[in-house]
Amino acid sequence: MQLRVLADYPDFRRLFGGSSISLLGSSVTTVALPLTAVLVLGASPMQMGLLGAASFLPHLVLGLPAGVWVDRTSYRGVIVSADLLAAAALAAVPILAATGLLQMWQLYVVVVITGTCGLFAAIASQSFMPRLVPQRALLAANSTFALSSSVVATSGNAIGGALVQLLTAPIAIAVDAVMLVVSALSKARITVTGRSAGTEPPKDSMLKGIRVGLRVALFGHPALRATTIAATVGALGGQMQAVIVVLFLVRELDLSAGLVGATIAVAGVAGIVGAAIGVQITGRLGNGPTFILGMTLSSLAGLVMATAGGPVVLVLLVLVIAQLLRGWGPTLYGINQQTIRQVLVPSALLARTQATWRFLVFGMQPIGAILGGTLGAVVGLRGTLIISSLVMLTGTGFALLSPLRTLRQLPRAET
Repeated sequence: MQLRVLADYPDFRRLFGGSSISLLGSSVTTVALPLTAVLVLGASPMQMGLLGAASFLPHLVLGLPAGVWVDRTSYRGVIVSADLLAAAALAAVPILAATGLLQMWQLYVVVVITGTCGLFAAIASQSFMPRLVPQRALLAANSTFALSSSVVATSGNAIGGALVQLLTAPIAIAVDAVMLVVSALSKARITVTGRSAGTEPPKDSMLKGIRVGLRVALFGHPALRATTIAATVGALGGQMQAVIVVLFLVRELDLSAGLVGATIAVAGVAGIVGAAIGVQITGRLGNGPTFILGMTLSSLAGLVMATAGGPVVLVLLVLVIAQLLRGWGPTLYGINQQTIRQVLVPSALLARTQATWRFLVFGMQPIGAILGGTLGAVVGLRGTLIISSLVMLTGTGFALLSPLRTLRQLPRAET
């Protein structure tokens, strides 16, 4: 199905190609930029924390208005401009490093700029897709993107580490800048702008536009409300868990760095498999039940991991099972929640709804990180795994009690 959708829809192929290239570049920067801070600037733990927090700032500050802004321009223009602006910001890092002028505050600015570009590009790309493929192909298109993300997430960080080793961290960031320019060139070849011919930008005020996005995402179609709330609660619990997983593997289970890396890689491989077969599973179960299945698998991963103990072989077996669940789950619920929004939300409101979803879900992550760290210190790492899984299961329960349980086939787009 993935190859078919790429072959049949040239404009989607251009979007996919550009996005995959930029995603690979971003995975390089995920490794190279923190290493630039540590190796070149000698950043302190507090500075590294601020650098990480800066990446969430655009979603918290601009998450809601971004959807309104994207609605008022062409999707193609947004995604191309975002890539070029991010490329310019990243290109400044190796130039400043080479001249000895690089400072920590400049990295904060770069992270905020690239995070803002990523926010706008994600909203525009996800809203653009229904213009590039027909409704019947949306699930396959979303699955194709998920497959690309999983492959890059599994291999991209390793490539970034190798580039840092070979070229130094600032030069590795320059590679990302070049990739973003290539991505922009691919996306610029898309033949449609992403807005209907003759359509004027909305005249509504910014606040009214934001209210509309919130209303559609939270109080519109019952399936939209269920996916939004379930994903928001799931993101809170998921980030509570994410910040302590490596600590659990090292301090509680006494695993070596090599085994920790191998354990984490299992989830990446499982994500690739999940994205590859997600369309077939959805075809058998339906969109709503597959979303619930994915949420359930993700929620159970922490509970399974919390049982790890005893002989090394048994520990590794339990961890593999947990990581398989952690990898399969997000791809199954991710491609379906995206498809549900793209089908049920009218195109004129899709960007605002996407922005609301990102604001809520990404806005929960820093809160979840703080809660996870606090709980880890108070109740221990194993207890935090259990509590965070129960939070995730709460979101899953909301989805299970909603109309998603019987939503096996999506209707035509709502009006």
